[in-house]
Amino acid sequence: MVLHDHPTILLTGINGQVGFELARSLQGLGKVVALDRGGLDLADLDQVRRVVRELKPNLIVNPAAYTAVDKAETEIEAAMRLNAEAPAVLAEEAEKLGAGLVHYSTDYVFDGSKDGVYVETDPTNPQNVYGQSKLAGEQAIAASGCRHLIFRTSWVYGARGKNFLLTMLRLGAERDELSVVADQVGAPTWANTIAALTANVLAQATAASDADEWWNRHSGIYHLTASGATSWHGFAEAIFSHAGLPKMPKVIPIPASAYPTPAKRPDNSRMSNDKLEASFGVRAPDWRVALKLCIAGR
Repeated sequence: MVLHDHPTILLTGINGQVGFELARSLQGLGKVVALDRGGLDLADLDQVRRVVRELKPNLIVNPAAYTAVDKAETEIEAAMRLNAEAPAVLAEEAEKLGAGLVHYSTDYVFDGSKDGVYVETDPTNPQNVYGQSKLAGEQAIAASGCRHLIFRTSWVYGARGKNFLLTMLRLGAERDELSVVADQVGAPTWANTIAALTANVLAQATAASDADEWWNRHSGIYHLTASGATSWHGFAEAIFSHAGLPKMPKVIPIPASAYPTPAKRPDNSRMSNDKLEASFGVRAPDWRVALKLCIAGR
């Protein structure tokens, strides 16, 4: 990829949690062409090719995804189209252009059985369709040979969209007590954190004296989550402690077996950010700090 002083950056999915934050964080790194589903529908693979070929971006940043984890169990084709086939097309087109591709994946590529934190080289074994579709997307991007950064994150939340934080705030205002799963552990990760760290890494890429060499050295998979970990129950309690609700609801811990869902979730979603930090010198804030900032900024 040739170094550009003012690269064109194609950003997908700007109405999503991460896409919305990226639309702001990427400003200053180049000309950001930010598209929602109306401008770029990833389910339409022909349109994906056409838009990329017309725009000829130097960078493609793809936070768009099919994220309805339980619905994916029955909407298999839709999940695979958005999470596997569309990224494959983006990667093919990026390879032809010599462009870099940034893509986001998930803790759900793992089965959650490891005793300890997951690293990038651990074997994958997704337990649900969503995780299978995201893993297929990772594999297609790597197979394309394009310059790429795949960031695996977990338990994403923000002040917009559909997520655990907003669900808890809504239910907490309506109910005196809530039952929340306490035996699944991970790192709640603010969408703003993901966007900020992505922008930091891409600033390094655009500033590199030899962009080809930079991408050759850094292409691959990285875990990118908040620091620390908690359970869904712990996350809920932390949300209510910062939310300033008139009355604090009681949060009752329950096992995942007491709250069955169509899609099986990993018991352990903890992932190590050591590779990210060693490669780019960036470190995510503790999940509690990020949560406090997110709620304060609502």
